Amino acid sequence: QVQLVESGGGSVQSGGSLRLSCAGSGLTYNSYCMGWFRQAPGKEREGVAVIDVSESTRYAESVKGRFTISQDNAKNTLYLQMNSLKPEDTAMYYCAAVRQYYENSCYLRTDEYNYWGQGTQVTVSA
Repeated sequence: QVQLVESGGGSVQSGGSLRLSCAGSGLTYNSYCMGWFRQAPGKEREGVAVIDVSESTRYAESVKGRFTISQDNAKNTLYLQMNSLKPEDTAMYYCAAVRQYYENSCYLRTDEYNYWGQGTQVTVSA
């Protein structure tokens, strides 16, 4: 049974940093597309960053240059380093996974991921 557990959320001021972690069990990260998604109140869930088995990454335009996704396959842990945080980054952040079968096939689309964590809240104040 696949389980994903996020941690590291919190409240910071604008310009601050946070590092999110996602610990997985029941899967090996080096066989899956792994991603971070977020959902703000009243908005749809959106893709933030994804990483594939070759460690290629994709980012939403709104976070490029500020967020970095990475993973430690030995620890089965996914990370999201978030710098220069803005109030518009305030959201519930979710870790997600889907089995990867082809090269360059990991995207930011929420409907492509079938394993999800419970989320961790990030709040950025002005």
